[in-house]
Order: sequence, then C-alpha cells, then structure tokens
Amino acid sequence: MAEPPFDAQERLGLCVLLAELGPFVPTLLEGWTANDLAAHIVLRERDLIAGPCIVLPGAFQRFAERRRARLAESKDFASLVTRIRSGPPLGFFRIGWVRSVPNLNEFFVHHEDLRRANELGPRALAPVLEAALWRNVRRSSRYLTRRLRDAGLDMEWPATGERMTVRPGEPRARLSGPPGELLLYVFGRRTVAQVEVSGSPEAVAAVQRTHLGM
Repeated sequence: MAEPPFDAQERLGLCVLLAELGPFVPTLLEGWTANDLAAHIVLRERDLIAGPCIVLPGAFQRFAERRRARLAESKDFASLVTRIRSGPPLGFFRIGWVRSVPNLNEFFVHHEDLRRANELGPRALAPVLEAALWRNVRRSSRYLTRRLRDAGLDMEWPATGERMTVRPGEPRARLSGPPGELLLYVFGRRTVAQVEVSGSPEAVAAVQRTHLGM
C-alpha cells in the first residue's frame, strides 16, 4: 500500500501526541496549551469566516482569535482531536498543492510546537520527508522572511550541499541545517530550531532581530 501523503502523516502524528499528552500541556506558542492549538487547527480548516482571518492583520486577526478562544472553551478536547484526525474537510484544504505546501508546513511545525515544548527532541525524519520539507523551504522562505531588512539571506542543507538565495543583498547571512529545522526557523521557532546562523556580524544581527514567520 502507498504511504499516506506527508501532511496526513504529520496530522496523525500530531493527533497521537495530543491524545497522549492531554489538553493542558504547553506548546511553543506563547500562552497556548495543547487545547488552544487543537482549537486553532479546527478553526483554520472548518470555520469559513474566521479561518482565513488568521493570516490577515489587525482587526481580522483579533476576530479570528476571539473565535478560536470560544471554540477552545466550548468544545471538549477529545472532540477537537477527533475532528483534526478525520482529515481535511471537502474543499480548499484537499487541493493537492495546499496539502503539499501550506498543510504540510502547518502540521509539521505544530507537531514540533507540541513535541519540543514538552522536552521531546528533534525526530529522525525519513529522507523522502526531508526532501519534501526542503522543497517547501524553497517555496515558502521568501514570504516568511519578508520582514528582513538590511541583509541578504542564503539557506543551505549541509547533508546534500544544496543552497538557495532567499533574499539578495549585502551584507549576507546564511542559515544552515536540515530542512525541518530550517522550516522551523523561518516560521519563527528560532529558539528551538537546530540551525547554524553565519555571516557578517551585521547580517547575523539583522536576521536575529527580525520577526520571521506568518
């Protein structure tokens, strides 16, 4: 039998861990428990009004957060996990490119948000998953580093020697690490991502002070 798509594998792994750890454990997202994270994922996929507002600024994002908080309070944790485990609903989140890029990013990063906040270290990822994550690093990093000013940025997967230019400019910084760790870094999880940051002091400082991610 063929392996499930990578986003489905990460979804299942996250659900197993949510059920194992319970609703009250921390995540890497400040102030959020596992229950808050589960409500976020359900809202993202199933609330047609508030879900899209998650990635919009200002009042839209505050509206989405109010809806997420109400969902976290009104639904029991087990039912939230069951809804996540059931897979993406009909529509947008079943489109192929959505599953392979934003959904894989979403479930990989949130899986690690839960793992690493609870002293579970990095996983040994299958080479095919690492390759898929590297493709997503290539596709997503320019947007996720859009706030970077005053420096150029390159990224490198040392195990293969593959490199890419994310942002042109001088002085230059380089992020080096496995694809999953690079993805975590550009999603703003720099405190746990096992990534080497190198380059001129000015460029490194620019990267380190920049808010990365959505």
